[in-house]
Amino acid sequence: MAASGGAGRTILHVDMDAFYASVEQLRRPELRGKPVVVGGSGRRGVVAAASYEARAFGVRSAMPSMRARTLCPQAVFVSGDHAHYAEVSARVMAIFASMTPLVEPLSLDEAFLDVTGVQRLHGDGPAIAAEIRRRVLAEEGLTCSVGVAPNKFLAKLATEQAKPSASVRGPVPGTGVAVVRPGDERAFLRPLPVGALWGVGPRTLEKLHALGVRTVGQLERMPQHQLVRALGEAQGRHLHDLAHAVDPRPVVPDQRPKSISHEETFAEDIDDPRALHTELVRMADAVARRARHQEVAGRTVAIKVRFGDFTTISRSVTLPQAVDTGPAIVRAATQLLDQIDVAPGVRLFGVGLANLADDAPHQLSLDDLTRTADAPAADGAAWSAVTEAVDAVRARFGDDALLPAALAEGGSLRAKRSGDQQWGPDETGSSGPADRV
Repeated sequence: MAASGGAGRTILHVDMDAFYASVEQLRRPELRGKPVVVGGSGRRGVVAAASYEARAFGVRSAMPSMRARTLCPQAVFVSGDHAHYAEVSARVMAIFASMTPLVEPLSLDEAFLDVTGVQRLHGDGPAIAAEIRRRVLAEEGLTCSVGVAPNKFLAKLATEQAKPSASVRGPVPGTGVAVVRPGDERAFLRPLPVGALWGVGPRTLEKLHALGVRTVGQLERMPQHQLVRALGEAQGRHLHDLAHAVDPRPVVPDQRPKSISHEETFAEDIDDPRALHTELVRMADAVARRARHQEVAGRTVAIKVRFGDFTTISRSVTLPQAVDTGPAIVRAATQLLDQIDVAPGVRLFGVGLANLADDAPHQLSLDDLTRTADAPAADGAAWSAVTEAVDAVRARFGDDALLPAALAEGGSLRAKRSGDQQWGPDETGSSGPADRV
């Protein structure tokens, strides 16, 4: 095996440049050249993305929006439009797929591509990278950066070296494509700070610094047994491999999601159990809808509760049968929520589905036949037919065409959509989709 951990492979890592902010600047020309921040604009909001003009002031993703405002008072805040970003992403991913069938999306704006088997058709790795950048710019008006290397780990690191840099006048173009050629892997890695390695978080970094290790080159020279003793078996072997440029992971297209979840930060803390239950119903309905769309069902239902003082607790239950309907998730999540005192006030709430498998066939049980109207069958064949009808209506008339009755009782006829409020509430204080700035 070569040092790269994958002899003869050519892997591309493609990362869109400031994707959300660039999409906003593209469709709204008046924003071009301005510091644009995408995310929640309220006091509890979080930055999802920043244009290069905003980055020049120190604004970064995951930063509290209030901090971003302090750093860049002239920033234009734009509430995220996840549905539109997903549409653009799908077209970009289609460009990738036209070059190779081995595309592994990491997020809406990032993917690995294995182009080993298509180089006779499209040219070598750098040529394919250049063609992808040309097509993304020509067809979508957006730029991307590409790392080319013998494995995934090195390709992702190379992408960082290809990226534009920030300035108040806009992005300063980088190389666009950065290449780590076979045989140059360790020379490329040695000067890098050890914190650049995948899996090195703050605690691991502190331990490595205590050992006198600050660069990958220094880590490379450490015996594996010393790393294992300091960091544990798994982490020690993992970092030893990376320092020696070993990463055998393949590019895996069409990966099954490990979990599906929705969570929301509220403009004001919620201490009313009934109001929180309404949010639970909305989120469970959205999670179930996404599960059915991806043709999976899950056995583990989980909730996440973060209080006003940022204390966060999670609860989960594993069911005997996989579920993919809103009522089934609501029933399990409600039992979990009822065990938690929400009187101190809930800042953030989330519902998730895990332990996923292919959409399991529904088996009608005696329990399903004996449920009352107040507790309808949530996982039997009869309810499955109702769910199919609901999905068909929503597909034709929109997500808000049919909603759980509990949302009407809560006075909020609004479906939860993918991406809603994932970056916090807007400055109007609404917990619904923020008005676009």
